[in-house]
Amino acid sequence: PLTDSPVILTILQNWVPRVSHYFDKEHYTYAGHQIVIQESIEHFGAVVWPGALALSQYLESNQEQFNLKDKKVLEIGAGTGLVSIVACILGAYVTATDLPEVLENLSYNISSNTQNMNIHKPEVRKLVWGEGLNEDFPISTHHYDFILATDVVYYHAALDPLLATMVYFCKPGTVLLWANKFRFSTDYEFLEKICNIFNTTILAEFPESNVKLLKATVRAN
Repeated sequence: PLTDSPVILTILQNWVPRVSHYFDKEHYTYAGHQIVIQESIEHFGAVVWPGALALSQYLESNQEQFNLKDKKVLEIGAGTGLVSIVACILGAYVTATDLPEVLENLSYNISSNTQNMNIHKPEVRKLVWGEGLNEDFPISTHHYDFILATDVVYYHAALDPLLATMVYFCKPGTVLLWANKFRFSTDYEFLEKICNIFNTTILAEFPESNVKLLKATVRAN
């Protein structure tokens, strides 16, 4: 099912080295803006993983192919919020979601990096994969142009609910962009499931980081 040959890319060193008293802050530059991300060592979701760097870089470099301006974007497993912040800067209406314990750091990063910009105000919401989707995000009122997901495949017990969540939100016309560092056989098994359900293309590979970036859309019946 993966027909097109992907672009081979390197994750650029887009972060700015800083002499800082705060070991937990990373500085990045995307789309002409400096972004300061506060990480937390307490949660997986509060560290910037390579998939987030890969997708941020790709969205910045491919704005004609994926024009986010005024589009509705949902990020699942938003973590530190880097990708959501980049999508905001590129003009999207962004809803950034993650587990309850990650939301405080996520909200802080998103608000501190977008508060003084003339952009659509992003929203931060709780989303536990596979749980309460109909109640919290009813399809009648929640349709997204893009679903963004980076390094969401790591916790193997969560893969079925993750897939169910992707299927729930991916409606006709929705584009799922998923970037992940591939480490384990379970990562490839999840990729196979995605390919079985969606029309799937590998857009780019970042070999030195073992990251693949995929685009998936609903199959026409």
